[in-house]
Amino acid sequence: MKVLIVLTSHDQLGDTGRRTGFWLEELAAPYYRFKDAGWEITLASPKGGQAPLDPKSNEEQFKTDQTRRFEADAQAEAQLAATVRLDTVSADDFDTVFYPGGHGPLWDLAEDAVSIRLIERIAASGKPLALVCHAPGVLRHARNPDGSALVAGRRVTGFTDSEEEFMSLTKVVPFLVEDELIAKGADFSKAGDFEPYVVTDGLLITGQNPASSGPAATELVALAGDGAA
Repeated sequence: MKVLIVLTSHDQLGDTGRRTGFWLEELAAPYYRFKDAGWEITLASPKGGQAPLDPKSNEEQFKTDQTRRFEADAQAEAQLAATVRLDTVSADDFDTVFYPGGHGPLWDLAEDAVSIRLIERIAASGKPLALVCHAPGVLRHARNPDGSALVAGRRVTGFTDSEEEFMSLTKVVPFLVEDELIAKGADFSKAGDFEPYVVTDGLLITGQNPASSGPAATELVALAGDGAA
């Protein structure tokens, strides 16, 4: 199995002067679910090269066994330092795609035409797609072949308004994931703030928050293992 993990290249948290990027747990936990399953992993980002890490996600309170494993893994760190440019990869070369979150994707991947086409191609090809935390927001412009919103009528989850409020970033982010998905016609559901929660609708898997990234990846491995890809 070949999995493409798509990371953000955006490192500025609006006009706050603070840095953002991808959330480490949301890369590390899925990375090892896939690696331990024997999958071939490719990391990509819009600009290629070193993908920006949200420094907050590497604070002690947010570290996990998987994030520590990633930081001690020279091969993984080398991959992260040399992500391939997203416009150089083809959906046809992968069995599935996984989008980690962090706030960065709300600025670049959500509006990136290459990412949107990738998502649409994966969906149209009948391959599983998984996105966690803020990453479900990158579905906002994706459409089905008939022109309808990809998430319309689909059961999804993602980072909630109340979780964003807890982070005091509702006025900083370009849009709220929960509100945007609902506006696009999605059937949005959620668990309590920062509790693990994963929704699977056919071949579309979404996770609510960082704690949901490992479970979402486990669901993806199970789904792909059932011959969905």
